Amino acid sequence: MENEEQDTAPTAARRVTLRDVARVAGVSHQTVSRAINDKGEIDPETRRRVLDAARQLRYRPSRFGRGLVRPATTTVGLVVANVVNPFYPEIIAGVIDAAESRGWKTLISTTQYSADREPALLRSLSDQVDALICYLYQPDDVVAAAIEGVPLVLMSRRPQDPAFAAVDIDIRTGMQAAVSHLLARGHRHIGMIDCPDARDPARKEQFLAVAAEHGIPVAADAVASVHQSVAGGEAGLEQLRRDRPDLTAVLSFNDLVAMGAHRAARRQGLAIPGDLALVGFDGLTMGEFLEPPLTTIDIDKRQMGELAVAQVEHLLAGTVPPPALVRPELLIRAST
Repeated sequence: MENEEQDTAPTAARRVTLRDVARVAGVSHQTVSRAINDKGEIDPETRRRVLDAARQLRYRPSRFGRGLVRPATTTVGLVVANVVNPFYPEIIAGVIDAAESRGWKTLISTTQYSADREPALLRSLSDQVDALICYLYQPDDVVAAAIEGVPLVLMSRRPQDPAFAAVDIDIRTGMQAAVSHLLARGHRHIGMIDCPDARDPARKEQFLAVAAEHGIPVAADAVASVHQSVAGGEAGLEQLRRDRPDLTAVLSFNDLVAMGAHRAARRQGLAIPGDLALVGFDGLTMGEFLEPPLTTIDIDKRQMGELAVAQVEHLLAGTVPPPALVRPELLIRAST
């Protein structure tokens, strides 16, 4: 026992830290912070183990640390790709409302669509928050190394790491609704504008799978790959009209891209939906203001934020919940 204590205890030359206690207790440093500050979400047995380790190491919080501690407050870090993207504000609102209803605070940051920024950002946030809700590109092993055990909820992505929780979108249900709707309107030549840089292959994969199930072949040149933006949508529609003028309907990766396709179609003098039907994905409110308004696969984005906070609550209590799934619905407007 004496040898074990010597192996795990810090040297007398430096102050005992939260990370020292975490190493001895076998938990994350965030869990140590919650236990020592008596935050209510932690499992009682875990708290006992942490406090025993703290006593063994004679841990004393620094004066600076005590000044920052607010024992009754849990802080959740929310990382999105870009706060300007109109997809995220409703998610942010859902997270903030759900967190505030629990007496929690929310710290928001952004990756600016850069996977390279993620590890440093996660390391920084992990020292400031009790849990994280994130849209990320990096693989799970890179993320796990950066967050050092801080509870994490991944958004729009299924985790490979069993310690992570998730909120995902039922893409298949959305694509099934969109394709079925277009088929019911008589369309048999359907294309897609995809966004590989979004690193969400499920939308294209499910579109192709559902189309195949309905006996609708989709050739390679009926799918345009573009940057995720309005300008990308314009370029994608122009490419499809050049390569596949027989297409009578186009489904876009998201509503931003669909808005660009809408603009390009009108510029070319196409009647919507008479000459070309358009469908978006995400359900952005601004789609209502196009003429004609955009049919879309609507995702309850506020619900996504609320579910993410509920997932955090499970993680802070010591359990990893199954992924929460948001089911999108077809929102029919005049573009189809």
